[in-house]
Amino acid sequence: MQGIDLYEKDVTSYETTDCCGHSFNVDWRVLLAYKGKSTEEHAGFTTHRVISHAMGAVDGLAYTNAREAFVENYKKGSRVFEIDLMFTSDGHLVARHEWTESFTEQLQQEHAVATEQGGKSWSYEQFKDSLIHGSYTPVDWKDVLDLLELYPDTYVVTDTKEQNPAQIKQLFVQLTRQAQEKNPNLLSRIVPQIYNEEMLRTLRSIYPYTSIIYTLYATKDTDDQIIRFVQKHDITAVTLPEDRVSGPLVEGLRQAGAVCYVNTINELKAAAEYEQMGVRGFYTDVLTERELSKRSWLYVLQL
Repeated sequence: MQGIDLYEKDVTSYETTDCCGHSFNVDWRVLLAYKGKSTEEHAGFTTHRVISHAMGAVDGLAYTNAREAFVENYKKGSRVFEIDLMFTSDGHLVARHEWTESFTEQLQQEHAVATEQGGKSWSYEQFKDSLIHGSYTPVDWKDVLDLLELYPDTYVVTDTKEQNPAQIKQLFVQLTRQAQEKNPNLLSRIVPQIYNEEMLRTLRSIYPYTSIIYTLYATKDTDDQIIRFVQKHDITAVTLPEDRVSGPLVEGLRQAGAVCYVNTINELKAAAEYEQMGVRGFYTDVLTERELSKRSWLYVLQL
């Protein structure tokens, strides 16, 4: 397409072609209006549509939570990273999805623990000494804070895998304390995920985090209950599993002041369909900001 000054007097459209060579006219006012709509009223982590699930895939491998996954997806344009957090058997906070035998086999780490240990949690030493898929570096929470400091335009979304309320409180106490000790400014780029009102109360008793995500996969609340909860507690964003996505819920949450993300989406076609329902973004292993942006413009152009 040839360059054109869209602000030239009396210019309201221009002719271009699609990928098949078909000519058509584009009204630039429509495009500018769409672009403005896509970015209005978003701040902090919600300016981004991609949340890299478990740091995002590295070399096609998901669920690693590895340092290399963070770096690879940062290079691809990701700025928001979801991280699974659990305690080791000796009380260290580390990035891992689960301790089960099947998951250990999935990450090719069977050699790291004795057979009789089964699916019990590992020690910190075991965790740090066992490369993921024989190549990738496991990280603890202090390593995550190092990454936040090294990459000052990034955000971290916490996915706490501990289920016991006492452990959840302990996790956020440790997480917050270590961030405060390293650099209190990092706390503005940590986005806790909550699963219920009790967890929200616990979180806010520890620190007044500026951004909070309410994820719905563990709740049986109705759409109306969810919308009222979000409005009452000033929730920043809501994460919906695919079976909870509907136009009325997304719109209700928008009116309540929250944006919506859907997890976990790895196909552009599905992402485009959800975007037309008002969804802001996606937890994903592989999609990039650039791909989503390109797909959105193509949808407007009906290509």
